[in-house]
Amino acid sequence: MKNPIYLMSSTMGAVMGLAGIEHGIGEILQGNVAPAGIMIQSWPNSAFFRSLSGEPALTVIPNLLAAGILTVIVSLVFLAWSLGFVQRKNGGLMMIFLSILMLLVGGGLFPPVLGLVVGIVTARANKTLEKKTARISNAQRFFGKIFSGIYAVNLIAWPALLFAPGALNYFLGIDSTAITLSLMVIAFGSLALGFIAGFARYRLRRDGAGQPA
Repeated sequence: MKNPIYLMSSTMGAVMGLAGIEHGIGEILQGNVAPAGIMIQSWPNSAFFRSLSGEPALTVIPNLLAAGILTVIVSLVFLAWSLGFVQRKNGGLMMIFLSILMLLVGGGLFPPVLGLVVGIVTARANKTLEKKTARISNAQRFFGKIFSGIYAVNLIAWPALLFAPGALNYFLGIDSTAITLSLMVIAFGSLALGFIAGFARYRLRRDGAGQPA
């Protein structure tokens, strides 16, 4: 995928799709029972997810087994769409729709909300990528040249944020708010910078304003 914006969208969509599947598996394992309310825990009895409060989610499905199955299906569709179709004209809009659906069936809170944000950025990108804008600034040149490095940070930071707190608590007994907050700052910061740098990189290529390193 040559377009750096779509590369960011596809990668983040894939990560959030996998996170949604993980939520669904936890709900399936709870069996054919009714939730106590709209707010649930995907892994209420898991020591691994204890530091994440059992991975909160919400569902409008009145059965956890059904909610989990639907969550896995919707998350798989979201994952497949992110990897193969996000660059299409309505790719971002479809991500938005699937994110909302994932949220309602039980895909957690964090994965679908972030998927929604990525979908909005992607939909916006579909409308603006071909528009000619003002001359590229030095800041845009700089960010365009370091896109690959920022993208690499995203590849590390987001899986780390999703799974490292649980792993540290489960295997080493470390339950550190400071570590979790640090990972959040790095992950969200690299996500925002990744899209900024992606737009800049695209303009450098499109307008022939210099080849990024």
